[in-house]
Amino acid sequence: MTLLLSYKSIYKTYGEEAVFEDLSLNIKGGERLGLIGGNGSGKSTLLKIMADESVPDSGEKYIKQFTRLVYLPQEDSLEPDKTIEQTLFDGLSGEDIDEQDRYRRVKRILGKCGFEDEHLTCSKLSGGWHKRVAIARALCLEPDLLLLDEPTNHLDIRGILWLEEILTNAPFAFVVVSHDRCFLENVCQRIIELGKCYPEGCLGLDGGYTQFSEYRENFLETQLKQEERLSNKMRRETEWLNQGAKARTTKAKYRIEQAETLRLELSMIKNRNRQTGTVEIDFDSTERKTRQLLTCKGVGKTINGKKLFEDINLKLLPGTRLGLMGENGSGKTTFMSLLESKIEPDSGIINRAENLKVAVFDQNRSQLDPDMTLKDALSPAGESVIYKNRSLHVVSWAKKFLFVPSQLTLPIRRLSGGEKARILIANLMLQPADILLLDEPTNDLDIPSLEVLEDSLLQFPGAVVLVSHDRFLMDRVCNNILYLDGKGGSGIFADYRQCLNQQDKGIKEKKSHINSYGSSNEKSMDRDKGENTGTTGDLQKTKEKKSPSAFSYKHKFELGQIEDKILKAESELEAIQLKTSDPDVICNPEELAKACILMQKAQEDVDELYARWEELERLRVSDS
Repeated sequence: MTLLLSYKSIYKTYGEEAVFEDLSLNIKGGERLGLIGGNGSGKSTLLKIMADESVPDSGEKYIKQFTRLVYLPQEDSLEPDKTIEQTLFDGLSGEDIDEQDRYRRVKRILGKCGFEDEHLTCSKLSGGWHKRVAIARALCLEPDLLLLDEPTNHLDIRGILWLEEILTNAPFAFVVVSHDRCFLENVCQRIIELGKCYPEGCLGLDGGYTQFSEYRENFLETQLKQEERLSNKMRRETEWLNQGAKARTTKAKYRIEQAETLRLELSMIKNRNRQTGTVEIDFDSTERKTRQLLTCKGVGKTINGKKLFEDINLKLLPGTRLGLMGENGSGKTTFMSLLESKIEPDSGIINRAENLKVAVFDQNRSQLDPDMTLKDALSPAGESVIYKNRSLHVVSWAKKFLFVPSQLTLPIRRLSGGEKARILIANLMLQPADILLLDEPTNDLDIPSLEVLEDSLLQFPGAVVLVSHDRFLMDRVCNNILYLDGKGGSGIFADYRQCLNQQDKGIKEKKSHINSYGSSNEKSMDRDKGENTGTTGDLQKTKEKKSPSAFSYKHKFELGQIEDKILKAESELEAIQLKTSDPDVICNPEELAKACILMQKAQEDVDELYARWEELERLRVSDS
C-alpha cells in the first residue's frame, strides 16, 4: 500500500513533561488504524500534529503529495442557527469544485446519515445528532485520510452502529482515537497504543482490539520477566565488583563497563514497567442482607406532555446489574432520577428498603465545582478521608486515582474529562452503598480505567444500574437490559444484542429468558445474532436442523489422528514460549513482537484442534 503519512523520531513536550520521545509512525493508503492509550498519553496531541494544528519540537514528516487530510476534533463547532443542509454546504465553501458536484456530495451524504429533516437547525439537535452532522460535514470533503478524535462521544448505540457501517465501507484511510473497545474491534485492522511503558513509546499490531489486547498482555508480562532477569544478573555483577579485582586488567575493566551498561538497561526497563499503573476502584458496600432493595410496580413518567415510559415493573436485588438502553432523549436519565428519589413517578409505586443507601454518578459532572481545588474535591473534610473504616491521607488517596501531589492545588476546571470522572468515582467509593446509579460513567475514561471499573462492578455485592453506550462494558457487567423507546414502550432483555435485534424487528414484548452467550468479540456477536433472537424452542429446532451427520469412517480416521496432531501442536507452542524467554529475543523488541505473534497463532491452532477433538467425540458417542 502507498505511504500517505509518516513521522520519524518526533519529540513533543508541554512544560517539562515529555509527551513523545523519539516516536515514529507510518500510515498507508487504506489504513484502518485505532489509536489508544491512557489519559495523557498524547493521543489527541498526535492527531493534532497530523492535522497541522500542533507542531512537534523536532522530528521528520512526510506526506504524499495531494493527500486530502480531514480532521474531526472531539468538540464540534456548528453554527446553531444554520440547518443541517446549510452546514454541509458551508463545509464545502472553500473547495475548488463546481455547484453540481457540491450538490451531489451534500445530497449523497445526507442520504447516508439518516437525517429525517435536513432543514432542522443545529440548535434543535441532540448531542448525538449534533455529532452526526459534524461527521457528515467531514465526509463531504471526501478525504484520503480522515482523523477522528473520540467520534463515538455523544452517539447512542444506534449512532455508533451507523458510524461503524460508514467506516467499515469507507473508501479512505482513517486514524481513530477511541476508548470504545467494541468499536475498535469492528472497524480497525491495526491498533497502536501510545505509552511510556513501551521501548519505542508505542506498541502496534495488525488486527483488531481483542487480538491486540492479548498481544499487549504477553508483551508486558515478558517485559516484567526481563526486568527480573536483568535484576538477578545485576546483583551477581555487583557482588563480583564488591569483591574487588586483584589487578586492573583489561578484562576487569571490560566487565566494569559491562556492568554499567547493564545498570542503565535495568534502569530503563524498570522505568517502563513503572508506567503501567492503573486506578484503584473498589466500591464500598453496606453489606445489607435485605433481599429486595428496590421494587418498581407499574411505574410511568411523562415530561412536557411526552410519555417517556409506563408500566415498568422490576426488582433490584443484591447482585442485580441492570443496564439501561435507549436512544438519546428516551428517558434513561429521568428513570435514574426516579430511582434516586430526585423526582416522583406520575404513575405506579417505587418501594425502597428501609434506610436504603444510594450512590450516584452524574454524567453532567454537576457535582464538581470548577473553582474547587483537586484536594478539596477528593477530601472535603480535611487532610484525610475515611475509606472502609480506615483513615487515608489525601496524598495517598489521590495516588489511587493516578493523581500526583503537585496536582492537588489545581482547580477542577484545569483537569481533563477523564480526571474529573476519576474524582467522581473516588467520591462514590467513600459512600457505603446498597445501590450504585451510574449515568455514563465511562465517558472520558481510558481503557485501563474501564477494565478496573468493570472488575469493581462485578465484585460489588449490592445492585448496580448502569447507563452506558459502551457495549463491551454492558456485555460483561449487566445481567439484564431495560430498553426504553421514549414513546412509552419498554422491555427487559438478557443483553444488548437481543435488545437491538428485537427493535430491528419491531417487537416490543419482553424477552427475559433468551439464551445469552456473553462474547466480548463483536464480530462473533454479529455472526451469532440469528440464533439468539428466538424462543428456547426455536433454538432447539435450529440446533436439530444443523445437527451434524452420523459418525462416518472419515470421522473415525480423523479422530484416530487428532491426538498426535494435538501433541505436535502443543510441542510447537512450548518451543515458541521458550523462545519468548530467550534473553536475546527479549532485548530485541522486533524479534519479541514476531515471537509473540507466532505464540498467539500456535495457541489458536491448539485451541482449534481441541475443539475439533471434542466435536468428533460428541459425534462418536451420539452414533453409538
